[in-house]
Amino acid sequence: MKSHFTFTKEQRKGILFLLLIIVLCQCAYFFIDFASNDIVINKEELARFQEEIDSLKKIEIEARKPKVFPFNPNYITDYKGANLGMSTEEIDRLITFRNHGNWINSAEQFQQVTKVSDSLLNIIAPYFKFPDWVLNPVRASSWNGEINENRPRTFAQKQDLNKVTALQLQKISGIGAILSERIIKYRNKFIGGFIADEQLQDVYGLTPEVIEQLTNEFTVKTPRQIKKINLNKATVDELVTIQHIDYEIAHNIVEQRVLREGFESINDLTKVKDFPSNKLEIIKLYLLLE
Repeated sequence: MKSHFTFTKEQRKGILFLLLIIVLCQCAYFFIDFASNDIVINKEELARFQEEIDSLKKIEIEARKPKVFPFNPNYITDYKGANLGMSTEEIDRLITFRNHGNWINSAEQFQQVTKVSDSLLNIIAPYFKFPDWVLNPVRASSWNGEINENRPRTFAQKQDLNKVTALQLQKISGIGAILSERIIKYRNKFIGGFIADEQLQDVYGLTPEVIEQLTNEFTVKTPRQIKKINLNKATVDELVTIQHIDYEIAHNIVEQRVLREGFESINDLTKVKDFPSNKLEIIKLYLLLE
């Protein structure tokens, strides 16, 4: 064994020299950059690649832009007006104009009322959609059975919402077969139908704009008869019979009533813990205050 591990002086020098070469090669590998600085670029291929990227960017930008569909400017809400780029003052002028029972029938009149800039008007005016009787007054003189969504009607002119059919409801802009059937189905849940127009808020899918158009043509003329509950004397079991009030809310109402020593107004219910304030108008239909 000793003969295999014993080296002469020349052999030891050779081994040392070999190790030195290995160390130098390793250092050269880690510390010397052998990469060529001359990078060959195919300009035609790069141009095609950049053009494809630009094209995809344009498609994505267009897809992300909010889409605007034709709409009647008379029914612009705060939210929609803000999305269109209108200021708060411009939206308020429009709402005030509408609250006085007036109607906008042209883009020029819209600008006169709201005082929007020419640049904004040029952007949104192409999407204005006015009813046929405004655009074609001669044709509209011969009524074809379709309901005019803009012309206000008196109570006597309106049809009874508790007797209307699904087909008649579909004449309202924004109400199709599904929504009309949903309204009828909800009405038929109660023996006697609706108590008041406010219950339309509980029909899933009806927006405030569509409800406004709907109640311009239909209203509850034969309301379902109910016995109203005295808010200041009602028990928990009586309160839970009212839509949108469960046992937890009923207990909170009674507790708040005791603390207040009675409610002075039904609107005070909005201060009750967990009370559904957005359903107050519906809940009011079942209550009285004595």
